[in-house]
Amino acid sequence: MPKSGALFAVCFVAGLLGALASSLVLWGAGKWGISDLLGVRIAPSLKESWLYPRLIFGGLWGLGYFFTVGTPRQRCRWVRKALWFSLLPSAFTLFYLYPYVEYRGLAGFELGMLTPMLIVLSNLFWGIFTGFFTRLFWGR
Repeated sequence: MPKSGALFAVCFVAGLLGALASSLVLWGAGKWGISDLLGVRIAPSLKESWLYPRLIFGGLWGLGYFFTVGTPRQRCRWVRKALWFSLLPSAFTLFYLYPYVEYRGLAGFELGMLTPMLIVLSNLFWGIFTGFFTRLFWGR
């Protein structure tokens, strides 16, 4: 497998692991009452029907992250690039998924006024873990 193909696969797996971390953060915020404290009605249960789609989409976003680190010249500051890239899934969730798919209002404001902050924060966890695992699995 060519090196770029291997990095493509690494980015998918790292995105999947980042989505697992992000999902656990979002689930933990609901379980421990942080969402309620913020006035946000997001308290998912940790079930396969909620977790599996998030993992797959996290891996797909990881494939998008590949385009920021795909060439040898771009392979530096992995976590920082993933943090910046994590704003794309946040924008997708807040400006497409919530208003047009789940009918929760623009930016999910029907779930609470601090919903955008919680979504961006959980996706920042995706970025941290995706960048970290991509760098860890890829090596030098």
